[in-house]
Amino acid sequence: MTFDREIIMQIILALGGLGLFLYGMRLMGEGLELAAGANLRNLLEKLTTNRFLGAIVGVVVTAIIQSSTAVSVMCVGFVNASIMTLSQAMGVIMGATIGTTVTSVLLSIQISDYAPLAIFIGAFMVVLSKKNNTKYVGQIIAGFGTLFFGMTTMSDNLKPLASSEGFAKIITSVGDPFVGIIFGVAFAAFIQSSSAAVGVLQALGAASALALPNAVYMVYGIHIGACVTSVISSIGATKAAKRTAVSYVLFTTFGTLIFTLLSILTPFNSYIESLTESVPFRISLVHIVSSIVATLILLPLEGAIIKLACIIIPGDEEAEMEASRLKYVDERMLKTPPFAVSQITKEIERMGKLAKKNFMKSMQAFFEQDEKLIAEVEANEEVIDYLNMAITNYLVKLNGLNLEDSDRLKVGSYYHVVSDMERIGDHAENICELAQNLIRKEETLSENAVEETKKMEELVNKIIDDSLTMFKASHIDSKMVDIVSNTEQEIDDKTAEYKENHIERLSEGTCNATVGTLFMELLTNLERIADHSTNIAFSMYPKKSRAVVATKSK
Repeated sequence: MTFDREIIMQIILALGGLGLFLYGMRLMGEGLELAAGANLRNLLEKLTTNRFLGAIVGVVVTAIIQSSTAVSVMCVGFVNASIMTLSQAMGVIMGATIGTTVTSVLLSIQISDYAPLAIFIGAFMVVLSKKNNTKYVGQIIAGFGTLFFGMTTMSDNLKPLASSEGFAKIITSVGDPFVGIIFGVAFAAFIQSSSAAVGVLQALGAASALALPNAVYMVYGIHIGACVTSVISSIGATKAAKRTAVSYVLFTTFGTLIFTLLSILTPFNSYIESLTESVPFRISLVHIVSSIVATLILLPLEGAIIKLACIIIPGDEEAEMEASRLKYVDERMLKTPPFAVSQITKEIERMGKLAKKNFMKSMQAFFEQDEKLIAEVEANEEVIDYLNMAITNYLVKLNGLNLEDSDRLKVGSYYHVVSDMERIGDHAENICELAQNLIRKEETLSENAVEETKKMEELVNKIIDDSLTMFKASHIDSKMVDIVSNTEQEIDDKTAEYKENHIERLSEGTCNATVGTLFMELLTNLERIADHSTNIAFSMYPKKSRAVVATKSK
């Protein structure tokens, strides 16, 4: 009875160690991602069509966030959002398989005695520090310690398995190439992390429960199992995104076949064993060599892999999707908050350009009294309304994630920016309604009124352009502040001046009351658009610097 209780407790402790190991890996990865933040984002922004540069980026990004699965899912999302081409994504994914080996190298180093100290130091920094960046560093250290503490707990309580006949039979069976690969695929797919799966094998090796000849095929299978999450994430995505996931599966499958044959036909396993006595390090070496060599062999064949993926997922690329959709982001990107912030910024910039386009079309429709242009403005307004709702919902989700201080400030200001852009769209729609009134009444503005309106249009166009430029720059530029503030003041002055001029025209009888009312409403809409534009320009500024402007928005 006592023996049974011991076995049960060891199993529980081993499972607890596995839980700590997985949690520590996640904690460390998230901390590294948050600490890298903008640098990580800028690294991916510099990605070019060069497949080799893409592979290097994949290595670095995966080494930082400690998850090839997260990188592959992110690439599927980028291809789905038309941010990356399939070829670019494949370069990054191939590099990611190398980057994920960093964890196995760390786990093969015997530093577990210092794990509790790392947990203490990291937790101390997280709990007592007021600065987020310091907390992120603490999270990395605590995650690192938890990772090793979990692995040590797991290894210590798996040692009895080494003398278990039942377990010995299982280990012998996975020494068969086919069984080992299938087991590796299933295991990595289950815990959704190739790094963690290899780490568990290393823990078994450290417990003397697993030798290299029995582990090698599982390592190869783990490469394929890491693809499962990206395949699942591509369901319902575009053909290009599905082809990205399929290309990833093909790449890992070909790599597995190459090394399976290498292990069967050559003394590869014996060579690895001759390099070190440490079983965890042997497993790490297999993981590293199979990842690097497979990438070097298959990277030049990327085009052929993509062609095969296109045969498996046949058909032409989908036509441009409806405008009423988020173009630069999707749910997959929420797994990597720094990238999600960067991409939602692009989505907001897109919304701003559409709002400006609608304003220009509405003014053209007003001057030309063109029903067709009015219909285009109304169609665009539906898209703007959709973007307002969809972006706001996405910002709410982003706000619930761990973000850098600078990114959290951005997300907070974006709520107001999106609202101001939507209001510009509303005022453009109001201008179209004024145009329709002119068409119905068969009226036109006086020459003086037209001239004044064109001057106002020019000023409003300028302030919208400058405001969007300031928003995109996302930093304080005193020169641009003065330009926008002066333009906004000039618009206010012109509005008052033109209203007085119009009252004089009414008194002199050179303009009728019906058209006069429309002209006054037009000036009001133009002034309001300028106010909302100024809010956008100052959106990233401290509240005190934009307080005067913000109170004027209606």
